[in-house]
Amino acid sequence: MKLLYIANQRIPTEKAYGRQIAKMCESFADLGMEVELVAPVRGSASDEDLFSYYSVKRNFKFTQIMSPDWYWPGVLDRLAFGIKSFISARRLVRYALSSSYQAIYSRDELPIYFLSSRGRRCFYEAHKFSKLFNILRSRFKKINIKIVAISHGLGNEFIKAGFNQKNILIAPDGVDEIKIREQETNPIGKEEARNRLNLPLDRKILVYTGSFYEWKGVYVLADAAKILEKEALVVMVGGNNDINQRKFEDYLKQKDIKNIKITGFIKDGRIRDGYRLAADAVILPNTSKEKISEIYTSPLKLFSYMALRRPIVASDLPSIREVLNEENAVLVKPDNPRELAAGARKVIADQQLALKISNNAFSDVHDYTWQKRAQNILKFML
Repeated sequence: MKLLYIANQRIPTEKAYGRQIAKMCESFADLGMEVELVAPVRGSASDEDLFSYYSVKRNFKFTQIMSPDWYWPGVLDRLAFGIKSFISARRLVRYALSSSYQAIYSRDELPIYFLSSRGRRCFYEAHKFSKLFNILRSRFKKINIKIVAISHGLGNEFIKAGFNQKNILIAPDGVDEIKIREQETNPIGKEEARNRLNLPLDRKILVYTGSFYEWKGVYVLADAAKILEKEALVVMVGGNNDINQRKFEDYLKQKDIKNIKITGFIKDGRIRDGYRLAADAVILPNTSKEKISEIYTSPLKLFSYMALRRPIVASDLPSIREVLNEENAVLVKPDNPRELAAGARKVIADQQLALKISNNAFSDVHDYTWQKRAQNILKFML
């Protein structure tokens, strides 16, 4: 099968969506599909090409289409983003119509919307039930568009909106199989990881990786860190030096929270994993206050946490419970710093519990590789 993957977004990017797209293109190509990823030319996170940036095989084609790229200050930036997304969607559609691909796949609503009226076989990968999709959904329903949803909660939203269940595949995100094999054959111990990163050997360390959006629960983690000030160092790996990170750093100063170390964005996946491997526990503190967190999400970090065999402390949310349970994690009441701190203490104090849940999570993550995800999606396409 010849597959055109349309990404109406900036690639390469420091954000997780870029890694997910690159890994899926690689995995589709590994299955023997002829894959081309096409995206607009926008300011890149790196001078490296996509394949080097994400450390993926050069087994698919990457094409960039010229499209306007500009930014307006303040509140006008959202308007600018909407305008340039519309323009780039039209140009990506024009490129798709000139191609001979048998299937078109995208995480973006607009290209699928435009192409669906041209008789092209399209597949939409949903990561949220967006306001834009709500506007466009009548067309999608009319032509029985096939939807790949990253969680059961999100899939149920489409069913409630009138979509046929037969046209919906639930496909959570995943992790690279190589990461799992390395933990089976050449695991890195906590002490070794800390020595490599110059982290203290005599302190308990909790690690969070990802961005600083409020819905990811970073402020709850900050308040929990304050409670654990004398007990643990919290290392937060990520951030794009954007307004979200700066706002978070201001919060730490305001609350006088001193036991949080922010590394900033780290492109190298092995270094990111090194911080996770150095942890006494890894933290997934998502909030229940937004649907994207409570119901829709399938966090990439979750599967990396599982694959690296470190005990997980996570918010007890429907989206998280699709993968985690009491046998492979410590689940705590969301939006409650005291509960999060207590969950971390529980793991730190009970080594048998920590070993049990980390081993169970590692066993479970074998079902969540990019390769298996691509196989399931391909079967859904055929």
